[in-house]
Parts: sequence; C-alpha cells; structure tokens
Amino acid sequence: GPSARSIRMDLRPFTLIGATTRAGQLSSPLRDRFGVIQRLELYNAEQLTDIIRRSSMILGIPCTADGAKEIARRARGTPRIANRLLKRVRDFADVMGNGQINQEIASIALSRLEIDSLGLDSLDRRMLEMIIKGYSGGPVGLETLASSLGEEAVTLEDVCEPFLMQLGFLGRTPKGRCATVLAYKHLGFAVPNNNGGQMTFGNP
Repeated sequence: GPSARSIRMDLRPFTLIGATTRAGQLSSPLRDRFGVIQRLELYNAEQLTDIIRRSSMILGIPCTADGAKEIARRARGTPRIANRLLKRVRDFADVMGNGQINQEIASIALSRLEIDSLGLDSLDRRMLEMIIKGYSGGPVGLETLASSLGEEAVTLEDVCEPFLMQLGFLGRTPKGRCATVLAYKHLGFAVPNNNGGQMTFGNP
C-alpha cells in the first residue's frame, strides 16, 4: 500500500530458483528480475520409462521394460503421475499376478483405473463427450461446461485443458471450447461434415 516501506537486509550470497505454471500472471518487474528464464517441456515416453524403472528398483517393485513403457505412455508426460500410477499398478500386480508388473498387468490395471492409451482419464473423456454430444462439438463457455459436468471451472481449466490442448483434442475460441477432429476420432464419434470452422488440429 502507500505506506509500505522498503527494508534493506544484509544477506549472504544465495541462488534463488523459482518455478510456476503461470508465468503470465507474474508481474513484469518480478519476472524480469530472474537472470535466466527457462521453459520445461513434458517428458517423452522413453524418459518416463527410465524414471519408472528407477522408481520400481527403489521401491522394490519387479517391473519389466514393457510394463514400465505401458505406464509411461499413459502418464501424461509427468514423472509425478508416472510414479503414482506405478504404485497403483503394483497393487493390481500383487492381486492379479505374482507381484511383477508386465505389459499385460499394466494395461489391465490402467484400464480399470479408467486411464486410456493416451493418458486421458474419466474426467477428460466426460469433458470431451459433453462438448461433442451435449453441445454439438462446441463452442461452449467454460462455466456452462463446468455446470453441465458438475465440476468447478477451475478444475477443468487447470487439470484437463492443458493436456487436452497439447494432444490437439480441445480448441479455445472467443466463443468457448470446442472439440477437435482428433477428439472425435479418438473417442470413436463420427466427424460432422460441416464443423462450422470451429474444430481445429486435424482433418476430417
């Protein structure tokens, strides 16, 4: 506020590292004070496979290369999610098999957890299906879509949208969200002949 004062403090030299998923919401003066600004990309399946193999060794979970690869390709490019799925698949392996995670066990476990081959979960699919079936592919406003799904708008915006947009399944227009041709194909819906120019990222 107007009565705020600056306080000078003598500190030993140190390195400050900051991380955010919303760099655009930082004020320019704050952002510009960081000497080096880098952007981190999602991990690819090969990198995640290595991470899962290492985690399985640390946790003492027998896991084949094919099993680790199956988990990796459904982990949304995120090590944190990969490690979480590893522990859940381990539970299935203990009950359904001999405790070892292989490709078959991983595939069955993840399917029962409603995580498909690209990493979409039930909420991701419900969101796309609502746009396609409930709003003819869109566009539909975020608040309207959230109300239809019984979810908070911020949940859809922060949890679902980034991954769906990276896959090219979701488009954002001034009028709202719309499902793309790729989303129709992945979910097994027939692609409309006339999409009104709203759907992007793919050809019918």
